[in-house]
Amino acid sequence: MDATPPLPAAPVPPPAPVAPALTAQDIDHLRLLAIFHYVVAGLAAVFGLIFCMHIVMGIAMLSGALPMNSNGQATPLHEQQFMGWMFIIMGGCAVSFGLGLAGFIAYAGRCLKQRRRHLLCMVVAAIACLFTPFGTVLGVFTLVVLLRPQVKAAFEANAPSRL
Repeated sequence: MDATPPLPAAPVPPPAPVAPALTAQDIDHLRLLAIFHYVVAGLAAVFGLIFCMHIVMGIAMLSGALPMNSNGQATPLHEQQFMGWMFIIMGGCAVSFGLGLAGFIAYAGRCLKQRRRHLLCMVVAAIACLFTPFGTVLGVFTLVVLLRPQVKAAFEANAPSRL
């Protein structure tokens, strides 16, 4: 009897978990939230760019084009330069924060549309509450929708598998 032993069977992957189906209302809410994320991201970017005025004023102070007087006397050059740098640094930080916030909100809108990165969407929704009043309304409604069990399951079903 020269029978060869049987080959071991290939491992069978476990069945994919069955996620509760999203209702039409959930799908509509996620679509609208994605659109509103883009709108609020645009508003946040515009409001963030308002602080470019401070950068321009700081540059004007450094170049001497914006004369500064203190009690009717000319301000010393080193004080004028210090204030110019303060305006540039503070304005740059404000513009960076505003554009960064806008970028994160837009990216969260894209993730909502694709039903991916549930935790990121939750964190951005919480951070968006800082941008009052539009971001607060958007953040609260986003958190309400994302905390639904069927929505969370839909996000987990779209998550890439990690091996």
